[in-house]
Amino acid sequence: MKLLTWMDWLNITTLVPLSDPRVQSMAPQLKREELMAAIHCLDKNGRIHRGARCIRFVSLRMPLLVPLALFLWLPGVIWFAEKIYQWVSANRQFLSKLFGCGDACSILPQRQREQKDVFKENP
Repeated sequence: MKLLTWMDWLNITTLVPLSDPRVQSMAPQLKREELMAAIHCLDKNGRIHRGARCIRFVSLRMPLLVPLALFLWLPGVIWFAEKIYQWVSANRQFLSKLFGCGDACSILPQRQREQKDVFKENP
């Protein structure tokens, strides 16, 4: 999440940690286990994107990640990306230890930014 806040130059995303009590009201159809297994994003139309498809969706909205998003739109690539995402997700604790990211890669500081509260109703 820290890395995504630094890449979101246009402040178009609202990152909500799973520990936030408001998560349940945003996506009541998702169980905690599903949310723990993969990254999810909710678009303005209420559609939920999960895993590599979420990465593709978010990447299209962040200038540095647009090349990745375009690559993920190539025919057949998203299928492989989902398989890789599932493997990484299933092995994330091992990979964190392997790459020394035990404390959520604490080398990267939290970026302070203005963020809209997606839980407030628009007037």
